[in-house]
Amino acid sequence: MHMKEFNLSAWALKHQALVLYALCALLLAGVFSYTQLAQKEDPDFTFKVMTIKLLWPGATAREVEQQVTDLVERKLQETPWLDNVSSYSKAGEAVIFVTLRDSMPPAELEHSWNQVRKGLSDLRRYLPEGVTDPIIDDNFGETYGSVYAFTSTTLSNAELAQQAGKVRDELLRIENVSRVRLIGIQREKIYIDFSSKKMAALGIDPLLVASALKEQNAMEPAGEVLSDYDITRLRVSGDFNSVKSIQDIGIKAGGKIHRLGDVCHVYRSYADPAEFKMRTMGREAIGMAISMSPQGNVTALAKTLDRELTRIKKHLPPGIEVHQVSNQAAVVKKSIGEFMGALLEALAIVLAVSFASLGLRAGLVVGLSIPLVLAGTFLLMHLFGIDLQRVSLGAMIIALGLLVDDAMIAVEMMKVKLEQGYSKLAAATFAYTSTAFPMLTGTLITAAAFLPVGLAKSSAGEYTFSICAVVTIALLVSWLVAVVFTPFIGFRLLHDNGLHTPAEDHYQQGFYARFRVLVEWCLDHRKSVLALTLVAFVLALSGFSKIEQEFFPPSERPELLMDIWLPEGTSFATTEGIALQIERKLQEDRDIVNYTSYIGGSTPRFYLPLDLQLPSVNYAQIVVTARGGGARESVLKRT
Repeated sequence: MHMKEFNLSAWALKHQALVLYALCALLLAGVFSYTQLAQKEDPDFTFKVMTIKLLWPGATAREVEQQVTDLVERKLQETPWLDNVSSYSKAGEAVIFVTLRDSMPPAELEHSWNQVRKGLSDLRRYLPEGVTDPIIDDNFGETYGSVYAFTSTTLSNAELAQQAGKVRDELLRIENVSRVRLIGIQREKIYIDFSSKKMAALGIDPLLVASALKEQNAMEPAGEVLSDYDITRLRVSGDFNSVKSIQDIGIKAGGKIHRLGDVCHVYRSYADPAEFKMRTMGREAIGMAISMSPQGNVTALAKTLDRELTRIKKHLPPGIEVHQVSNQAAVVKKSIGEFMGALLEALAIVLAVSFASLGLRAGLVVGLSIPLVLAGTFLLMHLFGIDLQRVSLGAMIIALGLLVDDAMIAVEMMKVKLEQGYSKLAAATFAYTSTAFPMLTGTLITAAAFLPVGLAKSSAGEYTFSICAVVTIALLVSWLVAVVFTPFIGFRLLHDNGLHTPAEDHYQQGFYARFRVLVEWCLDHRKSVLALTLVAFVLALSGFSKIEQEFFPPSERPELLMDIWLPEGTSFATTEGIALQIERKLQEDRDIVNYTSYIGGSTPRFYLPLDLQLPSVNYAQIVVTARGGGARESVLKRT
């Protein structure tokens, strides 16, 4: 049906009770949808990098490269959608990075990673003996919104890790908690120290000790006894369950049996040298990094975590302290607060301009259309699964300047027609017959300007897709509000003042007369206007090349990241010593709220754009949290 034959505004005024119901329902649905929208710092996008780590203890860097890395790289070149394979090889270790093409559809990711796993499985029999099974990480981009540190003045690292493990089990039961990762747990080992002189005097071969330990701890099936009713499995008990059970092993030498604990020092301790440690505020800690499921709400989850941890702390042993070293919810809350501030500012500006140009009642009609458009936008965002994050909030702020245009046109047209003597019904429906189609066309053209962002087949396009989606939704909803709800509100609020001006005289006075002079001057000097337009266009193009380009906007987070790289081959103890020296310097800075050191590796990814380093004993990272953005810059200069 042709648009001019069916008048949507007239239909709305004919069914005012239904429109009023729809208006109230839309507002309520919008408010409900806003409370249900997932809140995040960054939008989800597909991280197209996998890391593969293989260990070959005892091999040189050259042997690792030639016999392991080269074989694996050649096999991985068969991966679908592969962009590149990069690697580094060092003594006893190979790490390979598999990067897929930016244009790969997200749906193909799992298939590509399955092909990588299949290829590595096929390759396993060609690798040298002693090479471990590959350690595959395809969650390289997982972001941990909340990071906590557990410290204690009374418990050892193992005891603290045991308590942190219990807390982890509790937190995994919380809805929308996807993963809880423990960091900084020191591996325990049983050490057997012996004196060469003493062993020689007793005639004990050290290899004999190793053989006895291996045989004693072996798991061997001993058969089973079958009866008419059940099966009884037999087991040779010899496995170790304590340090004392190892000390009590008998070592036979020279016709005598010696107790291992009498000839050797058997004790439990941590792996030395360590591979990774976490420290916070100058004390060793066990870290707990918590990631959220895709449908979760960062701020709601943070409140739940705070509530649960407050409850759990009451049952922890005395001396354990829990510190929050990363809080994504605070950043998200700040971003949403800034959006609401921008929304209120925009609303105030629109109302001020509307009241000044249209008058009190007409300005109020325009002002009332904004909550309706936002309600409709939030409702559709909820239905289409678009979260509240920095990109969608930015799109909302962009749309704020555009979403009142259609309502402004409809109200101004209605006001003019009332002044020309039209009835309220005719004035309210006139805008639809004369401007509804041009308004819709303009809305679609504006929305189409954002299509390249939404259609870009890349990680950047996937990340910024909600700009296109949210702006398009907001503009289409604003058109619908302008042709259905705005005439209804205008019909209720606007009044005919009885001072009618003929249509031909209306545009010959006031603002219209002054604007007519400008338009006529432009028409009389067409060549000059076209030349000025062309010059402005060329200047705009040249100026565009000067604009700084970046994928992510500057971070407003309060953290500073300090990377400490020491020469390859540096011991873990040296790296730890230098990190401790820097910590002592940071203790003196009053602008620092918290500092956390990760010795032998990187922080967990608490912020999506972080460029993390893989574990290495000659590397440490210190995350310094300042009191705010200004304090962060001051700390940076001092540091």
